[in-house]
Amino acid sequence: MRAVHAAEFGGPEVLLVREVPEPVAEPGQVVVDVAAADVMFLDVQLRSGWGTEFFPLEPPYVPGGAVAGVITSVGPDVDPSWIGKRVVTDTAASGIGGGQPIGGYAEQALAKAETLVTVPEGLSMSAAVALAHDGKTALAIFDRAAIQPGEWVLITAAGGGLGTLLIQLARTAGANVVAAARGSAKLELAARLGANAVIDYSESGWSTKARAATGGPGANVVLDGAGGELGAGAIEAAADGGRFIGYGAAAGQFADFDREAVAARGIDALGLFDLTGKGDIDWLALTARSLAEAAAGRLEVVIGQSFPLEQADRAHVAIESRTAIGRTVLTV
Repeated sequence: MRAVHAAEFGGPEVLLVREVPEPVAEPGQVVVDVAAADVMFLDVQLRSGWGTEFFPLEPPYVPGGAVAGVITSVGPDVDPSWIGKRVVTDTAASGIGGGQPIGGYAEQALAKAETLVTVPEGLSMSAAVALAHDGKTALAIFDRAAIQPGEWVLITAAGGGLGTLLIQLARTAGANVVAAARGSAKLELAARLGANAVIDYSESGWSTKARAATGGPGANVVLDGAGGELGAGAIEAAADGGRFIGYGAAAGQFADFDREAVAARGIDALGLFDLTGKGDIDWLALTARSLAEAAAGRLEVVIGQSFPLEQADRAHVAIESRTAIGRTVLTV
């Protein structure tokens, strides 16, 4: 089968398509004929050589943490009724654990039976895989934020996969949304999805403009997918007594701010690990819920760019250059 190898750590040019043996399902695993593979910012970071202290990863390896496709075989202890079903799932290599060198950028991928979620009829494989990570994360953030009708919600990185989902969820909850992103294309998308105001955070004074868009007091809820200095600016646009959830690090790191000063303003500030570290979240149920919402037409999945396996390098370039809109996927 064909698979994309990261031959070494480096730029997008290290991603090369090679012929490799087909995977064989071990106990607890299935083999998925891949129709679409998710491309994450984390994939780009790992390919560059970042994070080796956290992820025991050595080239060559096949990137990719999630796929959608049809199950073609199962391990000896897995229910054979899974064969032939359309699923979306993390790959067995997701998180680069268990010594698995084969991720999702391939014609076939291994997955653990415990991570399988059935794709509803009428939902495309590309849309399903675009929700593999963003769908469950968006719903976890949305549920924790407890957004109320009439509140003002500031969303940064609003043109990305998570941001586009959160705009829709906040508007459905009856909130007013200020969407912050970089460039006219992402701002136009945010406005189309229902944002009441859009702010370009590449311009100076953007956080002041974001606060002004709420009428003055600031945002009751800040959902920060940007991180870094942008995240710090976002919290400046929060209302006293508001809620802040910093779930993203698109700027290179999570939001860095004076926690004592934020606490003095009565702002409840949470980070991504405050969400993901909770053991009571049913992530598979959240994934299934997001797929059902999309299949019913209540949630639009924005796939801004799609590439074949042979152009995985172009997918990484789009993400690194910050030109990617919504989610990026590979199709097989």
